[in-house]
Amino acid sequence: MKLYSHPLSGHAHRARLFLSLIGVDAEIVEVDLAAGEHKSPDFLALNPFGQLPVLQDGDTVVSDSNAILVYVAKTYAPEGWLPEEPAAAAAVQRWLSVAAGEIAYGPCAARLVTLFGAKFDTEEVIARAHRILGLVDAQLTGREWIASTRPTIADIALYSYIARAPEGNVDRSAYRSVTTWLERIEALPGFQPFQKSPVGIVEAA
Repeated sequence: MKLYSHPLSGHAHRARLFLSLIGVDAEIVEVDLAAGEHKSPDFLALNPFGQLPVLQDGDTVVSDSNAILVYVAKTYAPEGWLPEEPAAAAAVQRWLSVAAGEIAYGPCAARLVTLFGAKFDTEEVIARAHRILGLVDAQLTGREWIASTRPTIADIALYSYIARAPEGNVDRSAYRSVTTWLERIEALPGFQPFQKSPVGIVEAA
């Protein structure tokens, strides 16, 4: 198994974190974004969108971080990371959609501005980040995990960009339930931290 990744990509970190939590070994292939390796013919043959991460498991190639979480959960994870019962599965899917939507256009986008020079409206993306952090905090109030009574891939999908929200000048201090939830994830056996990012890197993606 190979995971095409970059240490500063929160999307790639989702996949690396989940593999580590369930004890599945994968060869990490670091893609040189600054050199445009993700736009090379060889990489585009794996993922025509030219985006990270990509998981190659034998003859199976899966791109998109949330799709990788689903594939790995279905193939390798212990029962519970992706519930089979319809309502429970829908609850997980709801938060996977939030990770791909509000998280991507909130804390992720704010981080892209400060770290990688992305051309977003800073005030707008920070406001979006606070809105979704408020909703996540409310969901976590009185409960340990976002979609179930135990951790699921929904928690993993949300973790990376929320954990690194301060790198986008998003202050998390008011969100106490979020803070304790982050600590809970970080206490899981096999947890792998998301590398802190130096300021001033220009992303090629």
